Amino acid sequence: MGHMAQVTARTSRTIGAPADEVRAALADYETVRPAILTEQYRDYRVESGGKGAGSRVHWTLQATKSRQRDQLVEVSVPAEDKIVESDANSSMVTTWTVTPEGADRSVVAVETTWNGAGGIGGFFEKTFAARGLARIHDGVLSKLDEAVGH
Repeated sequence: MGHMAQVTARTSRTIGAPADEVRAALADYETVRPAILTEQYRDYRVESGGKGAGSRVHWTLQATKSRQRDQLVEVSVPAEDKIVESDANSSMVTTWTVTPEGADRSVVAVETTWNGAGGIGGFFEKTFAARGLARIHDGVLSKLDEAVGH
């Protein structure tokens, strides 16, 4: 078993809405979240909860044509500005951080980390998977801006 490399995908965007509104939208797994997910997400369903901490949500993330991840995500809110989604099926953790920027704008940063493969496969995963996931998150942030932006 080779060395496990941690892979990180990061992206952020300024959203034209106050931070508390954006946080509430992101934490709403019943109505807002399914509406802003891109076509890479399939089989979306709320298993329990649906609003904020304690929610359990399932989806299949189709990262590429050949790669998909079946994710069962447990939601926690460790701080007022953070929503953390931990995948029960893997090492993947996604943290959404919403920071106010003035009265009616906020910056949403998304960071996903997971343990990638070691060696040459790990290099490709680090480079391409991280970039691909950042692109997927970027699409979600764009739809979030459309949903809540003023």
